Amino acid sequence: MTHSVHVADLRRTFKVPVREGGLKASVKSLVKRRHKQVVAVEAATFDVTAGEVVGFLGPNGAGKTTILKMLSGLLHSDSGVAEVLGHQPQRREPAFLRRIALVAGNRSSIAWDLPALDSYLLLKALYGIPAADFLRRRDQYIELLELGDIVSKPVRNLSLGERMKVELVGSLLHAPEVLFLDEPTLGLDVTMQRRLRTFVQDYNREYGATVLLTSHYMADVVELCERVIVIHRGRIHYDGGLTGLTSRFASPKTITVVGSGFPSDLDGITRTFGGDVVERLPDRISLRVPPDQVGAAVSYLLGVVKVDDLNIEDPPIEDLIVRVFNEAAEDPPVPQEV
Repeated sequence: MTHSVHVADLRRTFKVPVREGGLKASVKSLVKRRHKQVVAVEAATFDVTAGEVVGFLGPNGAGKTTILKMLSGLLHSDSGVAEVLGHQPQRREPAFLRRIALVAGNRSSIAWDLPALDSYLLLKALYGIPAADFLRRRDQYIELLELGDIVSKPVRNLSLGERMKVELVGSLLHAPEVLFLDEPTLGLDVTMQRRLRTFVQDYNREYGATVLLTSHYMADVVELCERVIVIHRGRIHYDGGLTGLTSRFASPKTITVVGSGFPSDLDGITRTFGGDVVERLPDRISLRVPPDQVGAAVSYLLGVVKVDDLNIEDPPIEDLIVRVFNEAAEDPPVPQEV
């Protein structure tokens, strides 16, 4: 099994100033400034297989972007090992840079005052892309992302969503083997978010590219990633499949029954199975019960109710992520003053 990304005990801290409010504190800070060490990434360890699409989940400040920046060579780690395609990212070797791409939703690498088409020609020269490959990829990506005349306008005149799309095209012209996507759907409407996700899926399949993705839109992660890494306060708290996340942080499931002959004492049912009533209508009920009681609750309902339809729903993935974050927050790291 070939690993595109290998990370072991990776750590990164930032030194940030500490100052209380008020004039006195401002004057004091001119003479003696206090700092504290904030841990951005602590002992991160994981491997990513070639062609795998992995999603990073976590709140703002969790360390997701810091990890991507270290893997792309924009930041150096304090300690630990980081390897991408056999390269040490911090060395920023040309052979390494030709094989990766970093796309950040809140950053721009395309020339601000030029049309995107001109920047694409510059990228063609920088990466030494053969003319035929360049034209094929450029035109294909422009069509798939519906850029049309947008690529002929100065980038400064584009909306955030339009800039995101032209950035993505520019980043993929040299066919990178590893793609780091940091909030790629930022600023896009729902329709274009879906189109961009399809675009990334197609690119992954066509080139066998490895993709590491961060996003606050759970639809991005659910549709693109079979594996997720949950990070909070710089620490990895879960690394595995979405189904495994559901099993580990089990939340109540919702049983919805359509039919007739419902017992009058629904609260008695929920007391028996440790749940609660979500909805109560003449021809429809919804009960929320613990995962280990679902089988017993369904068997009971099938025995006493004339069932026309029955559905069991897992909790939204967002609820599971909140539970992970809440668990992680119980053991926060303590910043150290220096």
